[in-house]
Amino acid sequence: MLMTLFMALLDGALVTVQITAMASVLAIICAAIAGLARLSRFRPVRMIAVTYVEFFRGTSALVQLFWLFFVLPAFGINLPPMVVAVIGLGLHIGAYGAEIVRSAVTAVPRGQREAAIALNMSPMLAMRRVILPQATIAMLPPFNNLSIELLKATSLVSLITITDLTFKANVLNMATLKTAEIYSAVLVMYFVISMAITLTFRMVERRLSVGLGRGMAR
Repeated sequence: MLMTLFMALLDGALVTVQITAMASVLAIICAAIAGLARLSRFRPVRMIAVTYVEFFRGTSALVQLFWLFFVLPAFGINLPPMVVAVIGLGLHIGAYGAEIVRSAVTAVPRGQREAAIALNMSPMLAMRRVILPQATIAMLPPFNNLSIELLKATSLVSLITITDLTFKANVLNMATLKTAEIYSAVLVMYFVISMAITLTFRMVERRLSVGLGRGMAR
């Protein structure tokens, strides 16, 4: 019986991992675009980025999911629940990530920019080859925290009919009434996934740090 419950929960955990992975990619893309846009010399570009960041940080992730899932069909736009989950969570977490990108880029010492200019690098080339590699190292720890927050936020998608880990747990609990066993297993599964995320980010951080150190040594 316990093995049957575990396998059912494992199916939900796989859905949770899929949503977390896809939404994380979208969040990173949105964070990079919005974070760099906030540093743009052009005021309209900055204002668009600020509007995006403040709107998605200032409203509930659950309401955003409900709006995409229940309101968009009124305008003739019907998105599958999985797409709604990825877009909604990706945009929401990406708004927080934008501040991480902006802060990391501005934290790079000004001397690095001046050195790039002295080498006749264009602003775009200096950003790509000098500033971003250093800023990326600083971004990884806070992005690790955001990814874990995203993982925990996936529990909201059970409210838009997605059979994720939380949805499976609720269904199994109502069917078997084995509350302690089910939700204890769910806690362990979320913890294992979050640790896998943390270990992945630490591995990436070590590799990038070694690569950056070699590049600066040259």
